[in-house]
Amino acid sequence: MTDVEKLLDARILIVDDSSLVRLYYRDALQKAGCEVEQAINGIEAMEKVLAQKFDLVIVDVNMPRMDGFSFLRALRRGAPDVATLPALVITTEADAQDIDDARAAGGNFYLIKPISQPDLLRHVAVLTGAPT
Repeated sequence: MTDVEKLLDARILIVDDSSLVRLYYRDALQKAGCEVEQAINGIEAMEKVLAQKFDLVIVDVNMPRMDGFSFLRALRRGAPDVATLPALVITTEADAQDIDDARAAGGNFYLIKPISQPDLLRHVAVLTGAPT
């Protein structure tokens, strides 16, 4: 177990329509000490964010009902405690325009799938302020 894995203590919301991706992220984050919630689209994610406190949201771009960009824009228009929630965008979209769109929507970091578990944990540590 790395130092990052030992120090993570955060509530994370994973927003992705792929159950396999959610499971992969959840396993890594829980082993690192995080408490994890999951949502399958932006609508479900917004409901959870408004009802619970999270330290970070990990969001995909392509999802049914409400995509990741729409979710981020809605999140950033929310109450101050919700609008400032750090957001890590992890998606298969690799075009420069997608990266620009994610930043414009309110994403803090943009990573392209696939992502290794150590890379995931490093980015989570940075965005949650965990000592590394």
